Amino acid sequence: MTKDKIVIALGFFDGVHIGHAALLEKTKERAVEIGAAPAALTFDIHPDTLVFKKDVPLINSAADREDIIRRRFGIENVVFIHFSEKVMRMDWRVFIEELISELGICHIVVGHDFCFGYKGLGTAERLKEYCAENGLGCDVIAPVKIGSNTVSSTYIRTLIRDGKIEEANSYLGHPHVLSDTVRSGYHLGTKMGTPTINMKLPEGVLSPRFGVYATKVYLEDGREHISVTNVGVRPTVSDENSVSVETYILDFKGNLYNRHARVEFYKFIRPERKFASQTELSEQIKADAETSKNFFRDAK
Repeated sequence: MTKDKIVIALGFFDGVHIGHAALLEKTKERAVEIGAAPAALTFDIHPDTLVFKKDVPLINSAADREDIIRRRFGIENVVFIHFSEKVMRMDWRVFIEELISELGICHIVVGHDFCFGYKGLGTAERLKEYCAENGLGCDVIAPVKIGSNTVSSTYIRTLIRDGKIEEANSYLGHPHVLSDTVRSGYHLGTKMGTPTINMKLPEGVLSPRFGVYATKVYLEDGREHISVTNVGVRPTVSDENSVSVETYILDFKGNLYNRHARVEFYKFIRPERKFASQTELSEQIKADAETSKNFFRDAK
């Protein structure tokens, strides 16, 4: 049990978009006012997978959610709870009382549509009333909108699936992220003069529209590299039909196998297509690389 009092943001935080940012910034603000530590609590799997028995392809893996919260908001204490049948069926009051007792919570921040506990009976308004009755602080954050659209993870997922990365990023408030351990591939890129790092989509994470993107890669040492990334099934060189993420890092030489890399997506360049030969594919990759380089040059 921690001795420090904490101000905690509750939510799933898929994508950690600008609506979530409002929660996390308020959490930090309240923590400074109270003299407490800021924290965020989330679940390892999306509650809808159990509550409604449906798959929810996620914007980010749990590891990426945690990384974004820490890296962008400076909140080091990110608490994960396994969303189980027991948690799903727990009375909302019992759930919140256990959290308060275990974590030393003195103030809670939630979004307007937050709900928890059995049958979702723990609404934001009920939580606020509970906190007032029990000497705890509580902020309920209003919807965040861009134009007439309420920012939501559901809408952002649609944008990413459609390859509308620039629009998705405006809702996220940061570039769409994919990170993974670099895997050994078939080394075809090296043979073609355009060596790539090979990554997989983490289990449960949605695939962006198949195609080529202007990206940046961040390596373990924090260095940033302009790159171009293909998401898809590599129809020119493979018949396996398994989705891969291949990134050609411009102006980089070195072995990155088994190293961690983070790819940030900025712009959709073109759909994936099958080329007549590996030579034609190689020339196109080089052209895509120039497109990516020009995009970042013009964005400065």
